[in-house]
Amino acid sequence: MTGRAPERCAGAARLPWFALLLGLMLGITGCSSTPKSYVVLLPSPDGSVGKVIVSGAQGEQVLDQAGQTAALDGRAARTPPSQAQIDSDFASTIAARPRLPVHYLVYFSTGTTLTAESMALIPEILAEARSRASVDISVIGHTDTVQTADYNEQLALGRASAVVELLKVRGLTADSVAIESHGEHNLLIATPDNVYEPRNRRVEISIR
Repeated sequence: MTGRAPERCAGAARLPWFALLLGLMLGITGCSSTPKSYVVLLPSPDGSVGKVIVSGAQGEQVLDQAGQTAALDGRAARTPPSQAQIDSDFASTIAARPRLPVHYLVYFSTGTTLTAESMALIPEILAEARSRASVDISVIGHTDTVQTADYNEQLALGRASAVVELLKVRGLTADSVAIESHGEHNLLIATPDNVYEPRNRRVEISIR
């Protein structure tokens, strides 16, 4: 993503296409400000940092550390901008970052009945969904290895459906809701057949 100040600046930087896929935040400041036009490497919302190569008439700079900067003409930045300056220059770019998905696990005491601890999570899940401008939710049901594979496939689907219904009754609105059943596959805790394992009796909820 790129951000621009009101004035346009001469100069160009060649940036690798994968920079955007890594969630890097790139921007250009106005020519009249100090420092001059520059590129800054900021971490993704999850804290990871990629790499950007800035190449121009005056050289080439490799940015691979959070906060590193380079001039658009390829020169190394003499005086790195302060965090306050970066926040000011790239405010609109930073604000436009997509929010990361949030994941929840809820567990079941028996059948499709949530444990008390998992019921207590429902308000937090609803609040997270309501805080987003658009909401896509994935709900995946799981079981332990007690009972047959076919039975567990249906039970896991019932658990996922029960969670979605509970959220809707309490006011959930979403752009899309996907419900899946993994049955006794994809166990959180690996066990042999016919083993009761509370941590496998779960539903995974992902909010995007």
